[in-house]
Amino acid sequence: MDQIKLSTPLTDEVVEILRAGHRVALSGRLYTARDAAHKKLSELLDQGKELPIDLKGQVIFYAGPTPARPGHVIGSAGPTTSERMDVYTPRLLALGLKGTIGKGYRSQKVIEAMKKYKAVYFVTFSGAAALISKCIKDARVIAYPELGTEAIYEMVIENMPLRVANDAFGGNFPNNDIPHENDY
Repeated sequence: MDQIKLSTPLTDEVVEILRAGHRVALSGRLYTARDAAHKKLSELLDQGKELPIDLKGQVIFYAGPTPARPGHVIGSAGPTTSERMDVYTPRLLALGLKGTIGKGYRSQKVIEAMKKYKAVYFVTFSGAAALISKCIKDARVIAYPELGTEAIYEMVIENMPLRVANDAFGGNFPNNDIPHENDY
C-alpha cells in the first residue's frame, strides 16, 4: 500500500480510515511528552486544573529530543517505549488526543481506549532518531522546561514516516515493536 499523507490535527473521520499496517507520512504540529511530563499532566488533571496544551485532535510523540547542534532545529529525536505511558494514555484519549507515536506494544487498556475514543497508535523503527530529526522543521519547549529533554515540545513536522500499529478498531500490526527502515 502507498503511504497515506496526513496532517494534524486529526479528526475522527481521518482516524477511521486508518488500519493497522498502513504507512503514513505525518505533517503538521505535534507534541512530545515522556514519563515525567505525563506524570505532571496527570497531576494537573487530578487537581482539576487546565493542561498547558490542548489535546483535541493532537498527536503526542513519546520522545525526549536532545539539544540542537548549531545550524539544526533539533538534536536526536527518537521514539521511546510507549508502554511506560500506558497508565496515563486512556485519560488523555478521553480528552481528545487522537494519536500517539512511540515504539513497542500498548496495553489492552490503551487499545480499548483507542477504540472507545477513536484514536490510533503509530510506530517508527528503532534507531530512527536521525531520520526523524530531518522531518522536524521547528521545535520549541512549551511546558516544563525544568524537565530538560523531557520537557513538552511543540514541533512542526513534515512527512514523518510512521506505521499504524494499532487502529481505532482494535487492529494490531504484527511485530509492531521492530519495524524496519525499509517498511516505510
